[in-house]
Amino acid sequence: RLYEEHEDELHPYNLEKPLWVFVGSTVNAVYTRQGQKRSDVLTVARFLHHLLSDRKWAVAVIDKLLKAQSGLRGPDGADVFVDRFKHLKELGMTPAGLYADLLQRVFHAPAGGGLHLADIRGSAGEIGLRAAAAERYFGLIYIGDTSAFKKLVEEQSPEITLEEDAVGQSLFNDINRPDSDIHVLIGARKFMEGWNSWRVSAMGLLNIGRSEGSQIIQLFGRGVRLKGKGMSLKRSAVLDGPHPKHINLLETLNIFAVRANYMTQFRDYLEREGVETEPVIELPLFTWINEPALKKDLFIPRLPKGRDFLREEKLTLGADPKIKVRLDMSTRVQMMASTVHGIHQGRAQAGSERKIPPESLALVDWQQVYLDLLDYKASRGWHNLVIRPETPQQLLKQMDYTLVADESVVHPKTFAERQLLQQAVTGILRKYLDTFYRRRREHWESWTLEYRKLDENDPNLAFNRERVKEEKKAAYIVRVPRSDTELLEKIQNLVADADRLYQQEDKDLPRIHFDGHIYLPLLVKEVERLQTIPPALNRSEAQFIRDLKAFWKQEKDRSMAGKEIYVLRNLSRGRGVGFFENNGFYPDFILWVLDSNANSQRIVFVEPHGMLHEKAYIHDHKAQLHERLASLTTQLTQPKSGPQVSLDAFIISATPFDSLRLHYEDGKWDLQQFAQKHILFPVREKEYDYLKLLFGITPPQSSRN
Repeated sequence: RLYEEHEDELHPYNLEKPLWVFVGSTVNAVYTRQGQKRSDVLTVARFLHHLLSDRKWAVAVIDKLLKAQSGLRGPDGADVFVDRFKHLKELGMTPAGLYADLLQRVFHAPAGGGLHLADIRGSAGEIGLRAAAAERYFGLIYIGDTSAFKKLVEEQSPEITLEEDAVGQSLFNDINRPDSDIHVLIGARKFMEGWNSWRVSAMGLLNIGRSEGSQIIQLFGRGVRLKGKGMSLKRSAVLDGPHPKHINLLETLNIFAVRANYMTQFRDYLEREGVETEPVIELPLFTWINEPALKKDLFIPRLPKGRDFLREEKLTLGADPKIKVRLDMSTRVQMMASTVHGIHQGRAQAGSERKIPPESLALVDWQQVYLDLLDYKASRGWHNLVIRPETPQQLLKQMDYTLVADESVVHPKTFAERQLLQQAVTGILRKYLDTFYRRRREHWESWTLEYRKLDENDPNLAFNRERVKEEKKAAYIVRVPRSDTELLEKIQNLVADADRLYQQEDKDLPRIHFDGHIYLPLLVKEVERLQTIPPALNRSEAQFIRDLKAFWKQEKDRSMAGKEIYVLRNLSRGRGVGFFENNGFYPDFILWVLDSNANSQRIVFVEPHGMLHEKAYIHDHKAQLHERLASLTTQLTQPKSGPQVSLDAFIISATPFDSLRLHYEDGKWDLQQFAQKHILFPVREKEYDYLKLLFGITPPQSSRN
């Protein structure tokens, strides 16, 4: 019901229609134990028959579940369904009304009735499930031997009706379609191996878990993964911004068992694999806002309220002669040797710059290229971009591109080489698509962005307000495992001690105290058992803030005299300030440098992160942001009254210079060249102090090669 009623609202999160899955450990549905024929699949079928045919019993059970009177107790003695079903309770429906709704939505049968099992002749191993009064199947049994299972049903459960479907087609093949009517899937190990679906939201284990460890994790992975907003593969709880109410219900995998005598072993196995099985306690940790800083009229580039590129601009992919693409598919070899003279590193590269000849383009599957580009577009969330089927082929013939590859890629002679050609064409067009969309967005933003004064309602300062039901306060959500009582007590004591929380640093809840940050506390990720929303600072982010704190203490009355600095953690998509959103780049920090003598305000976006896997500078849009901002500074309208505002950006590379330089013109770049391109290394020494470079106190100097 939640999914159906809010499908449009949930669409950006790429959630699929929920599927209830039961899986058995044996290949067949019927097995023999202690001389008796048994079937876990039949146990589930009996339950469904009972649910469909006994209205009085079903309504009474629903009533008990809603009242947390199931009789099932957790380790703390409380009913396991306490604080569950909040969404259903908010609907205000009676147990009878909920049962009627269940029959309609899940079973396609408002009138209920017993269970019918239909052997689908057109697809071996499939048995359709439908209610007596329904025309559509609501479920599917997918097993190895249907004849043995049907015989057992006749012998042990004659109340369940058996029939044949001579014209029906495979239900299993269509189970991942958005319009599939199947809500319940019951099967043996036949479909467990190799089956792929994003729909699984509830999983019942039928005699699985005692010895099949790898199968447990394989099964668990079926339901625990999801595509996430913008194909982030993350749940909304770790994403910034407001989210649909009760979305967590659709993002949660519920696991239960028909037989519970092995669930303890199952939980132990998951815990050994690092999967959190204990429920967590969520504690709100309110932030203290640096109000004197907000009175300094700190400006921030934001889109005007209500403006949205995705909604306002409609684009059609076409030719742009200014776009040049380079795709490198060459074979690279890296080597390292240890000699008496030390460690020596080398790189070798095979492949030449080439164009794809017309006769090779004729070998390309252009329909597949088109579909791949549509998938790529969808994965980036570019819903306002139209790609016509004929466009990819036309573009490749017209565009300016360079392909670095072996001869066999552009003149394929084998099937494997043709696959490489296909990858080359798709890769070139993807790069073109990236640049095309980014440039269109940047052009739109350059005429749309405006300077706004930072205030307490800025999304970077208003996180989790809805969650904690506060109109003016932001708060971290600190998630502590219920089983870790010692850690839980420490956090609770700290939350109650404001002076200690906002003015000191300690290891109970790792944090940095820096008055220059717009809010406190600034949490640091050091305790693995602790999770926070939004996420705490990682190592490179924390190092930057600690270095900045030490730098300001040392230089505020010397090289920085007459200036003030303030810094703010920039949240990610949905709340923070981002640039060319298609690449999802939201620099980690916004730094303000106020100069009262010059009546200026410099806004610097700072991004500390590892760069070993980044592209070369000419292809790295994150590293090039400072160039984009220099241009944007001249285009944006200055505030009507106040300081002269400028924009800048720096990358702080967590990857050491000696490692990163190998990726820049084969090691030719020195520290000066990196600094000139606004790529700094977190080193504070007499010869090289990255913060002095960032603040312009010392110019980039030529240094070691």
